[in-house]
Formats: sequence, C-alpha cells, structure tokens
Amino acid sequence: MEENLPITDTLPESIAQQEKIWYGIGETAEALGVPASTLRFWEKEFDMIKPRKNKKGDRFYSKNDIAILRTVQYLTKVKGYTIQGAKTAIKTNFMKEAETANIVNTLTQIRDKLLEIKKLL
Repeated sequence: MEENLPITDTLPESIAQQEKIWYGIGETAEALGVPASTLRFWEKEFDMIKPRKNKKGDRFYSKNDIAILRTVQYLTKVKGYTIQGAKTAIKTNFMKEAETANIVNTLTQIRDKLLEIKKLL
C-alpha cells in the first residue's frame, strides 16, 4: 500500500474541508459516524491503521489513517464483510476498495443534499 494515498475524495466532508494535519479520536469517530471504541478495535485488527499517540496515549489520526478507516467502514458496514474478509480485500486491492468506498460516500452525500432540497420545496 502506498504511503501517500490520493485520499482527499475518500474523507468525510467535515474533515476534508479542514486544513489540520491531525484529528483526535472523538473528531474522527464523529466524522465517520462510529463510536471511538470501534476505531480502537479497528486499529487492533488492521495493522495499517497507525494513529499517533501522545505521552498520555491519546490517538491522533492523519488524513491517510482516516481514508483507511473509511474503507474499513465501507467494507464492514456497507458490504457486510467480516473483519477477516475486509483484511483480505484491503491487502489484495486497497486502491480499488478505497475508490469504491469514495463513490458510495459521494453518492450518499448527493442523496442527502437532494433530500434536504426536497424538504425545502
């Protein structure tokens, strides 16, 4: 897997629009719509998720980490993969899975905006 992934399109909108380098676990969990405990679990299961930790042990995620988390979320929550299945899919073709997750995310955002517009009409 490449170190610098083309990730800006795979990030949650709330994070993609920010210029920060590091995001706390609460902020990341909220942006992905999952509990912080899920992020900690995925960190244990997927060795490519490596948030920085300060001396207190607080986790800070880079945009690349968040892109990987978004892909894991897509594989496990949307496609219904087991953890082992998601690991296999990521190892065999991460970029394809990340791109698919991005497409699904974009379509979901478009749907949500269209529903907002419909309410206004």
